[in-house]
Formats: sequence, C-alpha cells, structure tokens
Amino acid sequence: MTTLIIGDIHGCYDELQALLDKAGLGADDSIIAIGDVVDRGPESARVLRFFQETPQARSILGNHERKHIRAFRGEIDPAPSQVLTRQQIGEADYPAAVAFMSSFPHYLELPEATLVHGFWEPGVPVTQQRETVIVGVMSGEEYLLKRYAHPWYHWYDGRKPLIVGHRDYSDRMLPLVYEERVYMLDSRCCYGGSLTGLLLPAFRLISVPSRGDHWLRLQRQFSLSD
Repeated sequence: MTTLIIGDIHGCYDELQALLDKAGLGADDSIIAIGDVVDRGPESARVLRFFQETPQARSILGNHERKHIRAFRGEIDPAPSQVLTRQQIGEADYPAAVAFMSSFPHYLELPEATLVHGFWEPGVPVTQQRETVIVGVMSGEEYLLKRYAHPWYHWYDGRKPLIVGHRDYSDRMLPLVYEERVYMLDSRCCYGGSLTGLLLPAFRLISVPSRGDHWLRLQRQFSLSD
C-alpha cells in the first residue's frame, strides 16, 4: 500500500488533482495533507470538500486551519486570507468547514515517518510537543529560536524520519531533504512554485508545477494584503 503525503496545498485544487494523477494511486492507497490545505489559493472550498468527501484522504492541522478555528471562536482577528476563504466557502457552510478543520490532528505517526506541519523541539516526544511548535505558529518559532541554534531541523532527534510543510526551506520553491531525516515539502504552490508530494514507503518525491501566482492575483483582484 502507498501513502501520498502532500505539502501545503493552500487552495490549489487543480494542482492537487494534477499531483494525484501523477502519483497514480490505487483504491487501497491513502492521501495525507501536511496541513495548510486552505487560504491564499483560488479554490479553498473545493480543496476542503475533497478532503471531506474522499474516504482515503485526510489532513493534519496547519497554522492556517488553526487561524480559522481561533478566529471563528473570536480569539483572534482573521487575516485577509481567512476572510477571503470564508467568502469562498460561503456563510452557510463555513461553520461546518471550521468544525471539520477542528478535527485535524496535530500530528500523525505512520509506520515509516512522523508528520507535523511546522517545527520540532529536540528531546521532547511528539505527544508532548508544544502545539505552537508542531503546528507552526509564530510564537512557537520564536520559542525555538530563543533556545536552539538555527535551523531547527538540524536538531531533529526522533526515531523515524520527520515530514513537515509550512515553509519553503530551499528558498527556491523546491522541497528540501535534510540528511534523509527531515523531509520539507512546502514548495510554495500558491505563489507560483509547485505542489510537492512524498510517496511512502519509497520516500520518492513528486511535484507538479503551479498554474500561477494565485495569491498575488487574488490580492490584486480583492485589494488584499497579508
């Protein structure tokens, strides 16, 4: 059985479908998004609906889903990308969408690898990692920077390889693999880069090109900033 781990989709539905076509998955194979399936792309509602309606597909929690959850509760103000995604989903369906995002786990343990969206603190089991660290919240990154030398992934000490998203660590819109221990899959699809997946158990990277700088186009179309 094959598992496809997908980097930050950010509402890029067409690229998601292209990646699935390239992966050539069978009926018994599974799909896991590394978080940030919504915001900044053209079809967040459609991407979210895919994960709601596809039995073999699921996602872990990214910082963008966490922002939707917290904003819906009134704990923070939504950023422009969350406001736009709420409009894309529609007011009637938005509460159910937030409830679905609230069901995303903070991490997943697979036989081959550990999955988190954001970062990792060394010396701490995954079950005790700070939410702000593994989900990729700014305060979690600040916490790590105060305590450990940069970059954080040099200090990864888990038993299995770690798969993350959240940031383009290559600075070239490409995935980055550190010592075959940390697989960083965010290749900035919504900014015109690519959408990257990792096929397990082979640990084989696949990518499809973005169809444009979606977030720049949406910012211009709706006079937004983020």
